Amino acid sequence: MKLPIYMDYQATTPVDPRVLDAMLPYFKGEFGNAASRSHPFGWQAEKAVDTAREEIASLIGASPKEIVFTSGSTEAINLAMKGVADMYGAKGKHIVTCESEHKAVLDTAKHLEKEGFEVTYLAPDITGRVTAEAVAEALREDTILVALMWANNEVGTLNPVREIGALCRERGVLFFTDATQAVGKIPVDVEADNIDMLCLSAHKIYGPKGVGCLYVRRRKPRVRLVAQMDGGGHERGMRSGTLNVPGIAGLGKACAICEEELTEEMEREIRLRDLLEEKVTSRLDHVHFNGNREHRLPGCLNLSFPYVEGESLLMGISDVAVSSGSACTSASLEPSHVLRAMAVGDELAHSSIRFGIGRNTTEEEIEHCANQVVEVVKRLRELSPLYEMVLEGIDLSTVNWAGGH
Repeated sequence: MKLPIYMDYQATTPVDPRVLDAMLPYFKGEFGNAASRSHPFGWQAEKAVDTAREEIASLIGASPKEIVFTSGSTEAINLAMKGVADMYGAKGKHIVTCESEHKAVLDTAKHLEKEGFEVTYLAPDITGRVTAEAVAEALREDTILVALMWANNEVGTLNPVREIGALCRERGVLFFTDATQAVGKIPVDVEADNIDMLCLSAHKIYGPKGVGCLYVRRRKPRVRLVAQMDGGGHERGMRSGTLNVPGIAGLGKACAICEEELTEEMEREIRLRDLLEEKVTSRLDHVHFNGNREHRLPGCLNLSFPYVEGESLLMGISDVAVSSGSACTSASLEPSHVLRAMAVGDELAHSSIRFGIGRNTTEEEIEHCANQVVEVVKRLRELSPLYEMVLEGIDLSTVNWAGGH
């Protein structure tokens, strides 16, 4: 076992060697521009792009013609949300999203608010889920778009996208889902799941960084977008710019591998995730699970360790790469906006750790990670007067802290 251990697969993934092999030819011998239609170099590049479109479409149940290549999910989110706003803004100015979305969605929504759109930010339930009922209540006559993620990047909770999609279809509202964390990890079918637009990113599924795509439905209904980047009219006029052929070939191969190994890999990751939780919770008291037990990603586990500060915990388990729910900004310790939206409470949010399990994670690494976490939490709690009070049966919420405000 090599140290440090990587357990942050929601942040990014290593490129699968099979993906790298698929990319290499397009850096050297087959370096053509996919838009060069007059010679074999261009034809080879175009063929690679076409193959990738088919591989991606196959994984999500789409048609290859519905795939628009982008530099990743952030760009795809901007194209989907701003493109719909520009195209359908005359029809209505109301958009529905959620407080626990990725910042790419929230910041794009904020941008649209400045342009005169009204955005309803739904609060997720305590498990991080948004129900179809909550969406139904938020819909109005002038709603043109619902933008809700499929799988949450911090706690792994899955939204009931099929029900939400069906509701939007019934009401004639477009439904866009940020599926960056879902595609390749759980079954996704844009037809059965009633999706109008969906984004994904190669680097979350063992492909290269800097490439992704947006699925845009072509029929029933046909979704039309105003391009956010002007140029040579590439990608059916939706996204101009010379295509990143090696990256696209890698994204396609990554999708093909995910499709082939999906069921097996899901089972393996669930087993390792549950093993990690069991090994930690059987040896520590006061461990809080964040997320939804029933509807969640196979390889994501988010736990809070009260009476321990998240940053100290991260520093203590330095040979395991995980991420903390509290993003430590230079001036203030802001707890994660996702956990805050789930009403987890700042104290639990500050002590939360996200463990990401992926294709290369081994049982041995899970053992090592669990041992480290247990050891560090015990050590830090020994130094915590709060933990001592809790053990003595004192309810901290009733304590009158002298000199407090």
